[in-house]
Amino acid sequence: MMDGIWMGGGWLFGLLVAAGVVVLIILLVRIVGGGVQREVRGEQDARTPSSARQLLDERYARGELTTEEYQERVRVLDDRT
Repeated sequence: MMDGIWMGGGWLFGLLVAAGVVVLIILLVRIVGGGVQREVRGEQDARTPSSARQLLDERYARGELTTEEYQERVRVLDDRT
């Protein structure tokens, strides 16, 4: 009687184990290969001017900056390079 229950769910258990193995392999490859990168906020000095400009563009696109603020900050960035 118990064999019938386990036989019906055995394929599901096998599928879950296989999916877990695939997820672990993907995570391992991303971590070892450098695919997962964490950006620390507040490290403005370590950023390149192009990434600073990209960040500025994103903030402007989200509406966090007015046009005047955006243009002023772009001028400051251009003066630094």
